[in-house]
Amino acid sequence: MSNVTRKHTALPKAQILIEALPWLTRHNGKTVVVKFGGNAMIDEELKAAFAQDIVFLHHAGLKPVVVHGGGPQISAALDRHGIVSEFKAGLRVTTEDAMDVVRMVLAGQVQRELVGLLNQHGPLAVGMTGEDAHTITATKHQPEIDGELVDIGRVGEITDIDTGAIEALLSDGRIPVVSSIARSQDDGHVYNVNADTAAAALAAALGAETLMVLTDVEGLYEDWPNSDEVISRLTASELEKLLPELASGMVPKMEGCLHAVRNGVTTARVIDGRVQHSILLEIFTDEGIGTMVVPDDEETGDAA
Repeated sequence: MSNVTRKHTALPKAQILIEALPWLTRHNGKTVVVKFGGNAMIDEELKAAFAQDIVFLHHAGLKPVVVHGGGPQISAALDRHGIVSEFKAGLRVTTEDAMDVVRMVLAGQVQRELVGLLNQHGPLAVGMTGEDAHTITATKHQPEIDGELVDIGRVGEITDIDTGAIEALLSDGRIPVVSSIARSQDDGHVYNVNADTAAAALAAALGAETLMVLTDVEGLYEDWPNSDEVISRLTASELEKLLPELASGMVPKMEGCLHAVRNGVTTARVIDGRVQHSILLEIFTDEGIGTMVVPDDEETGDAA
């Protein structure tokens, strides 16, 4: 292969790197909270690609914080323990026995695996739960069904966030990996909190530049099920109008995005976790994928 040909084949790589330059400049030093979930948590190749993306963000000068739940893994573990999974108002009814299993699965299995994948690339990730250093505090959540408050056990509603431990890890150049379990504000128990909600609350409290929520869909659809056109960008108020019409699984994700941009986060994005390296595509290219939510005062603006 002559030198000229070699130069020529390397050129597209250089162009791809250069396309990332304005984004690298813009995001340098910024905190980005990523909610890890859906298929990306189960498929081995997607898991590995996710870990690479997070490490890439870290080395590119961003400060990633990963938040995760573990619905499928929790259900499987409860089955093994002979505990029936019951859902009310879209939330898992979490008894004392179930809570022990939830905590064990999130902090002892899902989080450990993710920390291990990240740490194949260096001494980077540190796992913690919302219990650590009062990171997430919650009180008992009682959803309303048909006008009645319903007891769903150890499911928490976040009342407070203390970012001290996460900030310390970030300033030490580490990648915090946070399991969505909270300490109790009032009764000495621990609570299972929705991971989408936890990620949004942390993004707001950290003053993050971006909240990214991985899902198993391409984004928010314009007119589902009649059309699979994805809304690529919408404002907080536009999103608020759509909330009552959304499928139940999308509600905590989109409510989280709304909470984030209404509380100082510059952009919140729902992206397709089934696409390898979707995080890099979203942050560093002109062709953002998924749905981006921006604050109301941003009527105009570019694709970034």
